[in-house]
Amino acid sequence: MRHNQRTPDEAFNEMVEQSLGAGFGRVQLIQSILVSLPLLFDAQQTFISVFTDAVPTWHCTDNVTCDSSSDICSLPRSSWSWDGLSDSTIISEWSLECASSIITGLPSSCFFLGCLLGGFAFATLGDSRLGRKKLLFLSCLAMSIAALTSMFSTDIWIYSVLRFVSGFFRSSIMTTALVMLMEMVGKRWRGQVGIIAFSFFTLGLLSLPAIAYTNRDSSWKSLYFWTSIPAIICSTIVYFFVIESPRWLFLQGREAEAMEVLKSLATSNVDGLNSSLSAISLQGEVTKFDLYASMKELFQKRWALRRLLAAMALALGVGMVYYGLLLGVGNLGFNTYLSLTLNCLLDVPSYFLTFLLIQRCKRKTSILTFSIASGILSILCAVTSEHKGIQIGVELAAFFSSCTAFNVVLIYVTELFPTSVRNSATSMVRQALIFGAVFSPVLISAGRKNEFLCYGVFGLVILCSGLFVICLPETMGMPLFDTLDEQECQDNPIIVS
Repeated sequence: MRHNQRTPDEAFNEMVEQSLGAGFGRVQLIQSILVSLPLLFDAQQTFISVFTDAVPTWHCTDNVTCDSSSDICSLPRSSWSWDGLSDSTIISEWSLECASSIITGLPSSCFFLGCLLGGFAFATLGDSRLGRKKLLFLSCLAMSIAALTSMFSTDIWIYSVLRFVSGFFRSSIMTTALVMLMEMVGKRWRGQVGIIAFSFFTLGLLSLPAIAYTNRDSSWKSLYFWTSIPAIICSTIVYFFVIESPRWLFLQGREAEAMEVLKSLATSNVDGLNSSLSAISLQGEVTKFDLYASMKELFQKRWALRRLLAAMALALGVGMVYYGLLLGVGNLGFNTYLSLTLNCLLDVPSYFLTFLLIQRCKRKTSILTFSIASGILSILCAVTSEHKGIQIGVELAAFFSSCTAFNVVLIYVTELFPTSVRNSATSMVRQALIFGAVFSPVLISAGRKNEFLCYGVFGLVILCSGLFVICLPETMGMPLFDTLDEQECQDNPIIVS
């Protein structure tokens, strides 16, 4: 049974809603933009291999022994030549045109493997000693430096190691940015700040083919240069101008700093914040989080662990299709620049639709609907391979559906868990999204011979994983809680310890 007296966490949560929930002010908008900025470079580094690791086009130089339909690996090297520079991609520079798909796909696989392991390594740092802001800064900076260093690779092995390092550190950028944004506003504005974050990710995706096209007559190294240098500058901006999450500061016992942040963000009731602070009694020591304390909390609560596993199962299928459709644009037989741009452009209406869904529709209904739609459309994409025009249209519709499900899932999971474990839980779910992406390149490669092994499997997986949302509670209109005990007390009619 709950006591009538409010706990310090409940009092602070109420104060956050009173000061931040009434409006969305100029300072909150600026902070939302600054926190979302690293996502632009996150998107670029995630999909940069579509251009840097591509197989360039070639032409015959000896029409006697060579023709355009020949297998390049069966021709003498003197009878053909690359259409562009010999170092336009890693394939042409290191003469990997006849290497196995395992070798040529190694850098991309290493990147996603780094994302997977990095997510587990950094899962709890945002909740514990490092905090949201420092984790965002260090992740963006280390990812950028690793990307810049990739320019100096002398072979595919060193290049793959550096791609692994880049993926390792970028793994927490999206998660940390979303958590910070959700904790800087009241519950009324979660959807809006989520859209800001997703818009920057889309801007990064759209800028990548533009940068690649501009540098199409240059070495692949130029693409890393023009994407990593601005990212390093962005990291500096984050360090000096982004403010820490007030909720995290409060849980760390730094209530005075939390109040200063609230004052700077508040759109109303600024004068009443000092009196509100004096009314909050910490009643003893504030818990200091050890490195894996938040993860232990999740595992100790059976209901929280079940919720986490269901959310991860849901995310696995959504991630496989979302990343797979983007990475597999080359399978459509279209211009790579145009194919990626068309898919990326669909992110824009998807974000507007996500905004409407977050405001008006239940999270579970939205995720289930678009997961089913994406699954059916992906299977149709496999069976329409003989009609390329129709297949491309169906593929774009499948990506739009998976993108919308992806966006809602990322917002939904930040609402499923309280502040004390939110970054850890969100990171774990994010890792499930990446784990799905690890399998995508293998399926894409197999799909070059049998398209059902690519699009058909994508469809079946997201159809099955989407059903796991039924096991999760609805969060629309619910407040964000600070501790697992608060969350359990609120959800008591639904969950059982």
